[in-house]
Amino acid sequence: MSNEDLKFLPYTATSISIVSRGIFMYLLYKNKSTNSLSLLFCILSISSSCMWIYYSVNNNDTPMIVRSSTEITLLAISAVYIIKNKYQMLRQATILPV
Repeated sequence: MSNEDLKFLPYTATSISIVSRGIFMYLLYKNKSTNSLSLLFCILSISSSCMWIYYSVNNNDTPMIVRSSTEITLLAISAVYIIKNKYQMLRQATILPV
């Protein structure tokens, strides 16, 4: 395959990546997750995406810039949601019944 034939590949990979993050966010919302591993996953993925953005900007790789930027946004929203749920659970656990 020539490079011209492979031009669709980065855009397809970007689309799949964004859809998978959407599914992750849906499952977090549906399960009202407070899982520390989910939060750690979000933090590590945000760090990784930041590195990919730096690399992609230096190489003028637009699909990776779009993918990584979108992923950072979605993962940041997910991390805030997990922290919010954790805080609410801790707050409910510390309220004493009358």
